[in-house]
Amino acid sequence: MKRFFSAALLAGVMAVGLSCGGKDPMASGPGELKVKLTSPNSGLDSAIVFTITGPAALTSAVPGAGLRLFQQPLGGTSTRFALTGRLTTGATILTIGVQDLGALSQYSGAITGVALPNYTLRSLPGGYALALTR
Repeated sequence: MKRFFSAALLAGVMAVGLSCGGKDPMASGPGELKVKLTSPNSGLDSAIVFTITGPAALTSAVPGAGLRLFQQPLGGTSTRFALTGRLTTGATILTIGVQDLGALSQYSGAITGVALPNYTLRSLPGGYALALTR
């Protein structure tokens, strides 16, 4: 019985160890990054204009659920985007394709405008931010 318990415990530990494998969080090569919004007015804004800058041209851009995307043609190291729809804090507002996931720290986002549901521009007093994550 003791031998059976030891074998079962060993098998369980190995299964957990193998399931924790998978994608290396520091991997390089092509992949996708998520652009997440922090807003002091979660759910009260309906449009945002921002720029994503990085070391290489983006390979794709897909809007978050319920959002409509307007963008410059992809190319160069800086791309401007506009999204319309209900903007909420913590939501992925855009998923971008990049040539090298290892360069995550070299990508940044800058918000240039946010609008209310009637599309009146909101002054940006602070509290708005973009975070790029894997």
